[in-house]
Amino acid sequence: MTETSIDVQLLPSIGAIPAADWDSCACPETSDGFRPIDPFTTHRFLDALEQSGSVGPGSGWQPSYLVAKLDGELVGCAPLYAKSHSQGEYVFDHSWAHAYENAGGDYYPKLQMAVPFTPVTGRRFLVKPDCETVGLSALVQGAVQLATQNALSSLHVTFCTEAEAEAGRQMGLMHRVHQQFHWENAGYENFDGFLAALSSRKRKTIRKERRVAQGFGGRIRTLTGDEIGPEHWDDFWRFYQDTGSRKWGSPYLTRAFFDILHETMRDDVLLVLAERDGRNIAGALNFIGRETLYGRYWGALEQHACLHFEACYYQAIDYAIAHGLKAVEAGAQGEHKLARGYLPVTTHSLHWVADRGFARAIAEFLEAEARAVDEEKEILTSYGPFRRIEEEHD
Repeated sequence: MTETSIDVQLLPSIGAIPAADWDSCACPETSDGFRPIDPFTTHRFLDALEQSGSVGPGSGWQPSYLVAKLDGELVGCAPLYAKSHSQGEYVFDHSWAHAYENAGGDYYPKLQMAVPFTPVTGRRFLVKPDCETVGLSALVQGAVQLATQNALSSLHVTFCTEAEAEAGRQMGLMHRVHQQFHWENAGYENFDGFLAALSSRKRKTIRKERRVAQGFGGRIRTLTGDEIGPEHWDDFWRFYQDTGSRKWGSPYLTRAFFDILHETMRDDVLLVLAERDGRNIAGALNFIGRETLYGRYWGALEQHACLHFEACYYQAIDYAIAHGLKAVEAGAQGEHKLARGYLPVTTHSLHWVADRGFARAIAEFLEAEARAVDEEKEILTSYGPFRRIEEEHD
């Protein structure tokens, strides 16, 4: 099999691709009947974004799915979007856009290979097993060719895997590193087992935060699958709107997205709800992967001390331990997560810029940025909450 034997096409809707064909590339591991490693690149998640109007006309995210076929059979695909802004990406290139346009260029539209509004590491070049090398190469070349033919400024592949980042770098794409905070399960039997691994001061702080949060005057519930009803999405939509209006100006996701999520993905969802006086007043939405719990959205109609930490971080750790998950990813940014057991990890993106002079300037910037990210990660890790070997048990 050679690269020239693969036909790369562009499709404007994921509905044009049978779900079984897409998922055979995105999550072939589900052939055993269990969960996908990454729920966000599944056909049903990307279709929910599209069918709900969260992406598409008026959103600034115009779907352009890239597919690679060998003898008519789909062997690779990628979620690709033409972007008219840089919102909802979590890998910030606003300064690049500003400099590009100050120099007289048009930075937008650009191409974004990503899962919209989802800063979660996962494969972006979705290829079938045994087709990784040729499939990735075809998709990279196809995306760059698409940008070139349409005189677009750039291509950005965000939150790709480290292996993809290395392969893309070898193909001439620019590699950028970033930082998130993830919790890792070291085989803890329960939450107290996790706390035992922390320093005495951090352990006491977390116990106090949990007591304060759980004393808000109500109860905290975790719901998944058929435990979740339409009324819970009505409540969560209000929470999400409150957070979205404060952080982004307007929510990225439409109300219809949550209805579709309920119909097609409620078994992939963990909803944490805080109820007081018979009404839900706050909640956190998580997605369940095969090995990882992904924290995505939080919102509240009432403010209670430490409730955010409990609903978003500690309940997630409880669930991960109870269900044998290896990690919790609690979203982008947030150094406050460090004190709560979430340590810095490196995330990756790839970039191609049409203008060679501008590309050289960005490459120099990325080298300096990478050194700064590595230094910060080392410093933050040293200030982590975990007990030193020499520390005695309480």
